[in-house]
Amino acid sequence: MRMTSFTDYSLRTLMYLASLPEGQLSSVKEVSQLYGISQNNMTKVVHKLAQHGYIQTLRGKGGGIRLAMSPDTIRIGTIVTLFEKTMDGVDCLSSGCVLQPACKLKLAIIKAMDNFICTLNEFTLADMVVNKQEISYLLQLETAETE
Repeated sequence: MRMTSFTDYSLRTLMYLASLPEGQLSSVKEVSQLYGISQNNMTKVVHKLAQHGYIQTLRGKGGGIRLAMSPDTIRIGTIVTLFEKTMDGVDCLSSGCVLQPACKLKLAIIKAMDNFICTLNEFTLADMVVNKQEISYLLQLETAETE
């Protein structure tokens, strides 16, 4: 399965925010520059994460974005499911495949996708940033290179 860029950006955003000291604010601009993503796309990612309660957005002077919940409560599979429009694996209906009425492949792929999400749900955002110091160091290097 290949995840969409939207899903990738959401996971990266959450990992970045989780790597910051607790309560520290970031910004859409900061995250978009860090990962080389347009501010427009990052705004959409942040909006959806905020809509679902994963991040908090604060407006005005001194505002920004930060995690709204503990990283150990955010399941990776849940985020992937939220951001992926379809988890079918194959699109049998639009392909016009002649085998579609008798095909068992779709069932096997659906089962594999379910197992994929179950495996991802064994991990939390906290697991993804257990090496916080290393991540912070790499992010600082990236920030220095983009300036």
